[in-house]
Amino acid sequence: MSDKPMNSEASEGTGNWFPYPASKPARLMPPIALAYIGDAVYEVAVRQYLLAQPNLRPNHLHRRATGLVSAKAQSRMLGLLEKVLTEEERDIVRQGRNAKSGSLPKNADVLEYRHATALEGLVGSLYCDGHLDRLRELITFGIAQMENTEKS
Repeated sequence: MSDKPMNSEASEGTGNWFPYPASKPARLMPPIALAYIGDAVYEVAVRQYLLAQPNLRPNHLHRRATGLVSAKAQSRMLGLLEKVLTEEERDIVRQGRNAKSGSLPKNADVLEYRHATALEGLVGSLYCDGHLDRLRELITFGIAQMENTEKS
């Protein structure tokens, strides 16, 4: 098997993981729709990160994943990322934070939930528009920051 990614176009930031392009540009999609796909993309990123770590016991993976994927953790990560976001990315975050989801959070307060939705919206926007290099950059930076703050 080759070391080259199966979908080199996606890895170069010009496409998505699968051949189903979004029906319209991300800027024209509702923030909640972007958060919908962003939630899944972020979850895969965290799971891939965890599989790169030495301890692969299921219980350990689940606990670590929860520590990075919960609304509280996503809210914290957004706070750590804000200093490196572009103006356009800040606008996407603002729209996601202000979006009404129609559901109430189960394990987070409303502010954390809105910030988590904003992060998911940003991830979804970058993914749908094919900005995979920037998406990887932000998620990698965010996870590193989260891990560093846990160790301190």
